[in-house]
Amino acid sequence: MKGKRIGTGAALAVGTLAAAGLAFAPAALAVTPDTATIDADCGLYGSGQATLTATQDGTAATVTVTSAINAPLALSEDSISSTLTFVNANGGTTTFTGTENPAIAAGDPVTVGPLSGTVNSGDSLESYGGSLQIVVFGITVTCTATGPQAPGPFVFD
Repeated sequence: MKGKRIGTGAALAVGTLAAAGLAFAPAALAVTPDTATIDADCGLYGSGQATLTATQDGTAATVTVTSAINAPLALSEDSISSTLTFVNANGGTTTFTGTENPAIAAGDPVTVGPLSGTVNSGDSLESYGGSLQIVVFGITVTCTATGPQAPGPFVFD
């Protein structure tokens, strides 16, 4: 019986230490805010509000864009090549690229991403002054923000 109590006590001690370890584990890196909106102008292809959603895992980051333009035709999954360029407050630009998109029905908003890029701790990325370029069926569409993103730039840990 004594061995059983020691085993139970040891298990409780290990469980308590594990829980304490989780409580003091470093927080995961995160981008703030994780969602922003912009007013975008895509020239002949339309204009309106677009939503950008960002994630971060170390120096790897992704951005998904639900655009201000609607697809004139149905688009198959992963049929759009995209390049999203942000102005980096630390200097220069930061680019996110990819060929990922969900299947999009005719008339639905064009969504691209997640687009992949590399960030550094402290990067502050703003779409105003940058652009989103998408290529579909060999046609290039360039969208630009007409003002700063709201609620503000993406700041990476």
